[in-house]
Amino acid sequence: MDRCDVLVIGGGGAGLAAAIEAREAGASVILIEKNAALGGSTAWSIGSFTATQTPQQQAKGIEDSPDEHFADMPKFSGPLADRDNPALRRLFVDNANGTLRWLMRHGIEFFGPMPEPPHTKPRMHNVLPNSRAYITRLEAHARRIGVDVRPATRATKFLTEGGRVTGAVCDGAGEIAAGAVVLASGDYSASAELKARFISREVSLVDAMNPTATGDGHEMAFPLGAHVVNGDVLSGPTLRFVPPPRESLERMLPASPFIAKAMRLALEYAPAKLLRPFVLRFTVTSMAPELNLFAKGALLVNRDGARIEGAPASLGLRIAAEPEKIGYVLVDSALARRFNAWPDFVSTAPGVAYAYFDDFRRTRPDIFHTAGTVEALAAKLGMDAAALKQAVEAHNAEAPAPFAAPPFHALGPAKSYIVLTDGGLAVNGRLQVLGENDAPIPGLFAAGSAGQGGLMLKGHGHHVGWAFTSGRIAGKLAAAEAHGANAA
Repeated sequence: MDRCDVLVIGGGGAGLAAAIEAREAGASVILIEKNAALGGSTAWSIGSFTATQTPQQQAKGIEDSPDEHFADMPKFSGPLADRDNPALRRLFVDNANGTLRWLMRHGIEFFGPMPEPPHTKPRMHNVLPNSRAYITRLEAHARRIGVDVRPATRATKFLTEGGRVTGAVCDGAGEIAAGAVVLASGDYSASAELKARFISREVSLVDAMNPTATGDGHEMAFPLGAHVVNGDVLSGPTLRFVPPPRESLERMLPASPFIAKAMRLALEYAPAKLLRPFVLRFTVTSMAPELNLFAKGALLVNRDGARIEGAPASLGLRIAAEPEKIGYVLVDSALARRFNAWPDFVSTAPGVAYAYFDDFRRTRPDIFHTAGTVEALAAKLGMDAAALKQAVEAHNAEAPAPFAAPPFHALGPAKSYIVLTDGGLAVNGRLQVLGENDAPIPGLFAAGSAGQGGLMLKGHGHHVGWAFTSGRIAGKLAAAEAHGANAA
């Protein structure tokens, strides 16, 4: 049996932060990750980080505070705001600034801050060159300081003794004993069973952006009396264009400090006209078509040409029941012209750029299809012409603008995805997982999506911010508890 002071389960942003802080507090640390490489949902994300009183804000003379951030966060949640956990919100906003500075000390570069209403101040910071920078830089540091990193190692069950968590059983690796455990296993957006249990059967059919986010940590904690808070809250289902057949250059850029610094300087000082083509190649990689596009007259059809009906906000869910879960966004030339200039855009990368119709024509030829007639468009897409013609006629009978002006265009395929589920395990202010009667489970901490504890993280930059911030706090507290347990 292997032994350590702190066992961290999950190798995404929260897990790496926990492992590093526990190790630097003097604990021996083993970090396990079920996948062959570290990353988790952090590596899949856009990567923005929202915080106040940052060096970037100060350089631009922006006066901001955690109190203002605390007041602004519920504005993103609308009717769900009353379900927030204000104690965890306070923990996040008070420590986010320190975490962003900590990431910068590890060589991670940010561009910003960018505005994002209803935030009253610009406080969204975009990571450079992409979200993989977090994992590359932090994994290298974790290994350098002596964290025992073990990919392809999946935890399946907690070890317990006298009601205390004392480690975990792992597939193919036996048992690992620990003075304390940090659960940083992510969300359950890819678990059909947990989505059906906490959300709905319809949502359980929708694919996840991160197909390995299967809620393993949640399932491990349930037998200990742990429970989920806000299990029905999620980001999605959202309609997104499929990624290009090859990884974009921007996503392939290595996370070197030189490249990141060069990008930051370019974004700060280069003319916008020169930067826009580069930025747009990122924006249109796999972004979502804006719901306004459908509200103004776009038509969504399935792979066979049949119309997918519903209010714009419901289309992401409805497409999951269609053949192969794919669809195509159809616009005529009149609507295409309208969505070629502000304020009507097809997609947006938060705080970075807006993508218009012609941007997709230039940068995503793999999903851009044009024909002079409905029948010719059906042939290009491999659809039944009669079915597509019937879909157009039904659409025109009730749409705000008819699909009538040739040439006709289709963007797709598009699929529906769950970005994240927000149902985290209940935790207290020390990020201890709560069991029966909301009593802390000794030896078990949780961070990131696994330990979200009812915290509402709507708005860009909050999930990533919470992952690193809660991971750092949980790692420090787990190290302290492990040392106390060893002393006893």
